[in-house]
Amino acid sequence: MHDYQLVDGDTTVYRDGSIKLHTPEGFEGMRKAGRLAAEILDACVELVKPGVTTGSIDDAVRGMMLDAGAVPATLGYRGYAHSSCISINHVICHGIPGDKVLKDGDILNIDVTPLVDGWHGDTSRMFYAGEPSLKAKKLVEVTYECLMLGIAAAQPGARLGDIGAAIEAHASQFRYSVVREFCGHGLGKLFHDAPEVIHAARAGTGPELRPGMFFTIEPMINLGKPWAKVLGDGWTAVTRDKSLSAQFEHSIAITETGNEIFTKSPTGRDCPPYV
Repeated sequence: MHDYQLVDGDTTVYRDGSIKLHTPEGFEGMRKAGRLAAEILDACVELVKPGVTTGSIDDAVRGMMLDAGAVPATLGYRGYAHSSCISINHVICHGIPGDKVLKDGDILNIDVTPLVDGWHGDTSRMFYAGEPSLKAKKLVEVTYECLMLGIAAAQPGARLGDIGAAIEAHASQFRYSVVREFCGHGLGKLFHDAPEVIHAARAGTGPELRPGMFFTIEPMINLGKPWAKVLGDGWTAVTRDKSLSAQFEHSIAITETGNEIFTKSPTGRDCPPYV
């Protein structure tokens, strides 16, 4: 049995394990935060190129957030000292920006969460530095398809497990694997909240999806085995077999008739193939 809590858009919400059902004020707040997050990643398309450091991209992300009157939600979060996560090649997620120089053929995920008027716009997408290999491009394209199939399964009256079942079914067709150690999550006034969104699940299981629920879907798909390990820095998660990994993330809401993607790119730059 799962608890649901109706919340107002301007109410301070505490982490109590319940699944929040948001009102129109919450939708407006998330639209604003999600749009800024998407616009920042759109701008990153011009920044990602061989010879650029991940630290310089992070600096640009922080500047764009501050210029827009937002705050990087990751900055200071559990001691994290950066405004984005940048994960290259076999890094699954939570890659730390720094002096690492991008090389021709690298694929990378940039994950941003601007905090706008108390609301979290959480999204990530893949980028190419130069010209990646065909197998890398295929992994990125299929990972995006996994995200969108997961979103298509997120309908009122469906179950949370339907999302993960759709993602895993598509990935397995290409003999790719789905990372189990990390999942999507509820969000809104809180950065991470209930429910946990598992990306490899059994259809028909989990909480019922109800209008007003906000959460991320963010599948991490590996070219090799699904297993991950976290490095000594306590953040960077990599594939154990050093195979390539890709991830896309959107923040969405369940509506009366389907769902709404808060973090969709206004310019269409959030999906491969890229221009």
